[in-house]
Amino acid sequence: MDIEQKQSELIDHFVKRASAASDAAALSSVLVEATSHPSLFAFSEILALPNLLQLEATENSAYLDMLRLFAHGTWNDYKSNADRLPQLIPDQILKLKQLTVLTLAETYKVLPYDQLMQELDVTNVRELEDFLINECMYAGIVRGKLDQLRRCFEVQFAAGRDLRPDQLGNMIQTLSNWLSTSENMLVSIQEKIKWADAMSEIDKKHRKDVEEKVEEVKKSIFKLHTVSRPTSTSEGMRRSALNLVE
Repeated sequence: MDIEQKQSELIDHFVKRASAASDAAALSSVLVEATSHPSLFAFSEILALPNLLQLEATENSAYLDMLRLFAHGTWNDYKSNADRLPQLIPDQILKLKQLTVLTLAETYKVLPYDQLMQELDVTNVRELEDFLINECMYAGIVRGKLDQLRRCFEVQFAAGRDLRPDQLGNMIQTLSNWLSTSENMLVSIQEKIKWADAMSEIDKKHRKDVEEKVEEVKKSIFKLHTVSRPTSTSEGMRRSALNLVE
């Protein structure tokens, strides 16, 4: 099963469980389980559920903030707001660090080891490389090359994270610009095709004209040749007669 299909099935599973949660405590428990699951990295569908609003302004509201953190935040974001969020269990800490790598990999194609160690609270290169290999690449969320000489991770692929609300407008604008550029390019291609077709027709007409002129020249040469041969014979006979007279 590929990672996209597995993600989809897990999202459906937790959406159904969160929708069916009978009270705020049960819903909070589902959110902890979802953010702890080793194979789930997308949370926007859960975050969009209407019944999550029941957590607002309650003693469990921190769990809603926790879910928002896993949808859009990083490990540093958690450390900055740890006093207002539930204490994370080890599986959640691992998940948030994986998501932090995804956020960095979306922005940069070359990630220096020093930056990664700072963002992930890792103390040495061996620990960092083990984390990237075992928890990120083997999990299928990123692909890349570990460059020990340059002390960096070269990103070749990174799974996308949930869109933040402020990113949606930018993405729509980017797609609109892409669509406009594509339409302009299509018009340009169509114009070039028309020009090529027109040039082809002109070339065919020119070739036909040349062929017709060649045929005309051939016919003219043939006629001249046919007319000139009797004339040459008569001239010969005339000269012979004159010789006899002389």
